[in-house]
Amino acid sequence: MTFKAPDSLSEQIARHLGQLIITGELKAGERIQEMRVASELNVSRGSVREAYLILERRYLIDILPRKGAVVSSMTPKHVRNVYEVNILLLTHLARVAANVWQEEDLVTFMQLVEEMEGFVSRNQVMEFFDATFEFARRAYKFADNPYLEDMLEDLQPLIRRTYYYAINTSREEMEVSMKMFRDLMQRLIARDADGAVKTLEAFGQHQCETVLACLRKNSAAA
Repeated sequence: MTFKAPDSLSEQIARHLGQLIITGELKAGERIQEMRVASELNVSRGSVREAYLILERRYLIDILPRKGAVVSSMTPKHVRNVYEVNILLLTHLARVAANVWQEEDLVTFMQLVEEMEGFVSRNQVMEFFDATFEFARRAYKFADNPYLEDMLEDLQPLIRRTYYYAINTSREEMEVSMKMFRDLMQRLIARDADGAVKTLEAFGQHQCETVLACLRKNSAAA
């Protein structure tokens, strides 16, 4: 049996600031002032400093001498590295899932995919965005590997940041993501592990290139 304590205050602060970074409200290179955060959230500066350490471990901020906490840059190398690792982990998970799922597992995934279809039709970007990560979380159990789960969870803030950057560029990207989930479900239902892996690899490559194109466009406009 596993017992999980409620999230600490520093974790809650880190999650709050992380969401601002993911959605671009806090931009790359922007300094996050410790005193201001403590005042706005009505928390101690010690709790904010602990939150900074969490965010640094998640590669969302850099803690620099004489500058303090600064939102980390999203460089082309950073994007490529993140997608390379995430695709490796997710394709392993998909290969295992294709071979071990049971009939009762399909209901919850089919319901979630249906909800995602609704989010796309209503152009609800954040709801769709959150549902895609819920899909992955529900799939963790198939691997039955706590180390894989921990690695995927640790990567999630970085993936959320790049993924949001991609799907928030246009409705078309959200529809591309939805098509991938439809195709992936078909592959998994058919127990086509190789096909599921190819679907994820192609989608990951497409999304990586989409983010890189956005970075180039924004850099040219700056």
